[in-house]
Amino acid sequence: MRFISAFLVASLLMSAGCGRSRSGTGDSAPIGQFHHEPPHGGTAVALGDDYNLELVRDAGAGTLSAYVFDDDMEYFVRSPAPSITIMATATGETRTLVLAAVANPATGETVGDTSLFQAQADWLRTTPDFSAKLLSIPVHGSTFTDVSFNFPAGNDK
Repeated sequence: MRFISAFLVASLLMSAGCGRSRSGTGDSAPIGQFHHEPPHGGTAVALGDDYNLELVRDAGAGTLSAYVFDDDMEYFVRSPAPSITIMATATGETRTLVLAAVANPATGETVGDTSLFQAQADWLRTTPDFSAKLLSIPVHGSTFTDVSFNFPAGNDK
């Protein structure tokens, strides 16, 4: 009887988890696996309640990378977009950044099925702070449009 009680308690504790599921998979992630912080040290931009972008600026190269993640910034999420466009404003000047989809043979990601987008612009070398709007990105059947944020603050309230 003591063994059965211990087994039931252990089973309940293991199944309780945090009750959240991985976006798009329906499987529960292990306890303690949610990252909520951008894994590359970049800027988090929420796309509704279920997805995030992580924007990473490389000042030396003058590049901006955008990684698409689930709501907990734990799993990469692929987008069918061949590119995404960000309108960035700094010092009174608005510039267009077109981030192209990046293929990765190691993960099987291709243009039109990837979680990584990148752009290069010389002004990114000297502009660490700007306000911006992501014009549109499709993710898992939803399209997120006119997503405003600040770089590097993000849009988390």
